[in-house]
Amino acid sequence: MPELERLAARHAPAVLRFERENRAYFARYVPDRGDDFFTGYAARHAALLAEQDRGTCHFHVLVGDYGAVLGRFNLVDVAGGSAELGYRVAERAAGRGLAGEGVRRVCELARG
Repeated sequence: MPELERLAARHAPAVLRFERENRAYFARYVPDRGDDFFTGYAARHAALLAEQDRGTCHFHVLVGDYGAVLGRFNLVDVAGGSAELGYRVAERAAGRGLAGEGVRRVCELARG
């Protein structure tokens, strides 16, 4: 099973690659992030890490072989013992139970 890791600065290149490779796939299900997301990704990643440091959000990546990101699992708007969960899994990893397993593992972390 791929490892679920807390988002860190070292993940930036792999997350950007994940988002670019799966852009069309994700756009079939959710609104496209737009070109600015990709051109300004370094600043976006830094902003996510700052939110995480403040404790208002918790971001995780599901990392497979050779550091490839297979999914993202995020808890946002953390307050009062609750949060909103969002996730996305790479097209090449879909249908293998990774979404369900990732959600389960993030929820376990949240309970702890």
